[in-house]
Amino acid sequence: MQMNMVASINNALKLCMQENKDVVLLGEDIGRDGGVFRVTDGLLDAFGSDRVIDTPLAESGIIGTSIGMALGGLRPVPEIQFAGFMLLGFAQLVNHAARFRGRTRSGMSVPMVVRTPASGGVRTLEHHSDSPEAFYSHIGGLVVVEPSNPYDAKGMLIKALHMNDPVVFLEPTKLYRLFKQDVPETMYEVPIGKANVVREGNDLSIITYGTMVPVVNNVVQKRNIDAEVIDLRTINPLDEKAILDTAKKTGKVLIVHEAELSFGAGAEIAARIAEKAMYDLKAPIIRVGSHSLPYPFPGYENYYVPNELKVSKAIDKLLSS
Repeated sequence: MQMNMVASINNALKLCMQENKDVVLLGEDIGRDGGVFRVTDGLLDAFGSDRVIDTPLAESGIIGTSIGMALGGLRPVPEIQFAGFMLLGFAQLVNHAARFRGRTRSGMSVPMVVRTPASGGVRTLEHHSDSPEAFYSHIGGLVVVEPSNPYDAKGMLIKALHMNDPVVFLEPTKLYRLFKQDVPETMYEVPIGKANVVREGNDLSIITYGTMVPVVNNVVQKRNIDAEVIDLRTINPLDEKAILDTAKKTGKVLIVHEAELSFGAGAEIAARIAEKAMYDLKAPIIRVGSHSLPYPFPGYENYYVPNELKVSKAIDKLLSS
């Protein structure tokens, strides 16, 4: 069935709630209104207000309550309306959700999935366009994923809801309704921690994820470049094998992400390649990301977020090295 990302995530939640009565949803306006992007539309009618819970506007309370639910045997799926607002619950995630397994020597775990729209490109105001994957990937006890298409979004969310550890599930806002894809209506899983080789190539490797996957694919297709494109899908833990394999195969690596360039996921990827595949490289690694500045007002975001022109110029630089 053809689905966009909103529909595929909705379908994943519905299937998991049918499968397991312990799966509960909570967040601001997720019940009657179906969430700010209508991702949870129809689930209140299907499962009732005991399992689809409208909460007060208090992100720390939403995440803290979810941790308590998870420790009590439920599988909560808190929704935070925008990734920038997750910082209000940062202490709960970092000090408690991420550390409970270690704190109790694996005696207790926190099986919860925190869903939130992330990244920009849709002309929203401040705090609505953040790309916070590096924040949460720095914390050892949190799994961080960011799918780039409807098929992966559904399968990875189902996989996350079958895990026993806290997952930060970033949903690229721009990709919610950008395109549709064939998505099975039945239950299936997409592995977490395993990258996807979107296309194979020999001249260079482009490692990317989230909103930048369509951008990179468009450039490669338009220019007919023999590039290998890797969609990481999971930011923490990284699929180090896929990263090193493609670096060794082509010898030229371009890393593209929407998040700010400084201290981003691209820096970690580049460091691992430098440590373990340096002598296989034919040219220096190049990174493309947003400027290391606060996300701008809507009228300026096209100058801030990487676009096809920036990616194309980076490819030219790498190929000429």
